[in-house]
Amino acid sequence: MSPINFAEKLSLFSEHWSPKVIAELNDTQFKLVKFQGDFVWHQHDDTDEAFIVIKGEMQIGFRDREVTVKEGELFVVKKGIEHITRAKHECHAMIIEPRGVVNTGEAGGELTANNDVWI
Repeated sequence: MSPINFAEKLSLFSEHWSPKVIAELNDTQFKLVKFQGDFVWHQHDDTDEAFIVIKGEMQIGFRDREVTVKEGELFVVKKGIEHITRAKHECHAMIIEPRGVVNTGEAGGELTANNDVWI
């Protein structure tokens, strides 16, 4: 057991929309992700999803509004709420969610990432 350095872990990959697991707490995974551009509209029917922006800023779009999450901020998307994530410029974030959650929810598609990829 040793501290986990976010910058060090983020330097180990460059692909966008492909979350990497860095730790687990019970059945909850802490994942680092890089993204730019638009993701896909999706929802997670059985779980909330937390985003912590480490570098840059992101937008989380809902059908009726959009929220900007800036560096050093946290936002929780409640279960069952359809949303889309996007960033004009590359954003680095941590996602906190239960093990086994598919990043695209039921939407699927080419941006669906493999689960349980550790760095």
